Amino acid sequence: MISWMIFLVVCSILLGALTIAAARFGSFGVDASEGVQKVHRHWVPRLGGLPVFTTFVLGCLLWNYLGYLDQYSALALVGCSLPAFLIGLIEDLSQKAGIGMRLIVTMVAAGLGWYFLDGQIRRLDVPFIDELLARSALLSFAVTAVAVAGVAHAINIIDGYNGLSGFFSLAAFSAIGAVAAMHGDHSLAQAALLAALSMIGFLFWNYPMGRMFLGDAGAYFIGFLIAEFSILLVTRNPGVSPWCPLLIAIYPIWETLFSMYRRAMIGGFSQMGQADAQHLHHLIFRRLVKSSGCDGSHRASVLRNAMTTPYLLVLVLLSVIPAVIFADQPMVLVGFCLLFAVSYILCYRMIVRLRVPRWLVIRRLANQVLQRTPQVLLRP
Repeated sequence: MISWMIFLVVCSILLGALTIAAARFGSFGVDASEGVQKVHRHWVPRLGGLPVFTTFVLGCLLWNYLGYLDQYSALALVGCSLPAFLIGLIEDLSQKAGIGMRLIVTMVAAGLGWYFLDGQIRRLDVPFIDELLARSALLSFAVTAVAVAGVAHAINIIDGYNGLSGFFSLAAFSAIGAVAAMHGDHSLAQAALLAALSMIGFLFWNYPMGRMFLGDAGAYFIGFLIAEFSILLVTRNPGVSPWCPLLIAIYPIWETLFSMYRRAMIGGFSQMGQADAQHLHHLIFRRLVKSSGCDGSHRASVLRNAMTTPYLLVLVLLSVIPAVIFADQPMVLVGFCLLFAVSYILCYRMIVRLRVPRWLVIRRLANQVLQRTPQVLLRP
């Protein structure tokens, strides 16, 4: 099995190279370097979803042939995720699929998963709400559709800093697969493994060089898979609390909810969905990394972008690891969810008020790494 895993990773890397070459040759799918949320200044395609999706499809076919994944599950996973992937790809290529359209189509994908994969949110470990969800299929469908679309959009928000969306997705798939394996759900564990392997090739090109971003196709596809796997993990394994997958994915979810609240408090409810550059990763980049003593060259810009990610990976691991360990203990998981929310807010306030401990500003490390990093790795 190890050899086949290596084969898929190599395929993912090669597909990434082909995608980059095709985007450069055909001048399509290129991300703009201007915009309120843009921090990169070099040429970069936002088509990382193509190699990720293609590798996942190839993996499903291969795993079915090897007997690790049954044919129905393989086809259903690919078929249900296809609308979310395609609407994102349309946006990446044409910039004409607005956020409303993307969310609606992703809800359609969630509806397909609700029917064909039995990916239905029927319990949240909240007594009164669980009774309502058990009695009303319509309510279950609505909650499922909103949850899946919300997670997909949340992944899109954190795509843009080298390695951030990729490493988070890799951690989420690994955690879901680990919990599924511990509860004997080997089919779901294998599907999560395929998704994790698909991300490794993308990360090869995305971190630290920033040669390719997930784009909307990748973000909505990956977000759909994380949400769908999370729902299936709870539906198929009664011993797993719904708070387990919530804690696994709490970083992008809380980032989205907090940003909506912040915008509403500042500009009113009409501004809740407006893009801005005040997310936690933007603040870390500007106030902890951008002032790290590097010069203003392109190499320094790429390095500063990449050095933003490790800060946030600490938050990710502090949520993912407890979720795996305490997957069947709802109260403990709720406590960790609250702890994450409080920690996030405290970090945000600390950075906004410029009360960051000096040891968190990596001035010397930035210069040392910049001097030792081969220029070929950081060129446009």
